[in-house]
Amino acid sequence: MGILSGNPKDEPMHYGEIYSVWVASLAAKGMISCYQAYLNHAGDKDLKKIIDDLLDQAKLEMKECDTLLMDNGITPAPALPERPPVKLEDIPAGARFTDPEIAAKIAADTSLGLVACSQVMGQSIREDIGALFAKYHVTKTALGLRILHMNKEKGWLIPPPLQVKRPEEK
Repeated sequence: MGILSGNPKDEPMHYGEIYSVWVASLAAKGMISCYQAYLNHAGDKDLKKIIDDLLDQAKLEMKECDTLLMDNGITPAPALPERPPVKLEDIPAGARFTDPEIAAKIAADTSLGLVACSQVMGQSIREDIGALFAKYHVTKTALGLRILHMNKEKGWLIPPPLQVKRPEEK
């Protein structure tokens, strides 16, 4: 098969893979910064645990994507500075994100992450890149389920309009 045979790590990345891995790294860096702030604002212990897990996942994705880029001669985007911890009581009420707001945002982020992972998996011709994003997809699926269960349990879920009564057939 030529250049695209053998060890996938020895194959060149195509421009779509390069861009997608670079953007995934940048997104993970943004999530780390944002979720560190959310951790400062969160009061609920279950929410804090999920945010910690999301932070761990984002840090892993950043590290793995940056390594993949650097191994292929591409400079990754710079990381953002770490946010210092802040006591919840020190954040003014009007400036503070509420737990339901944070929960809704992390649910949306996780959902969008699933779509992004699927897109990278579909465009990849290097098996290692497709497998890497499949791994991220599985982890995001599990985190998304935990977030959904938490939102339902705490009464934070805002469902779309529900069809409770079906229209009568004519």
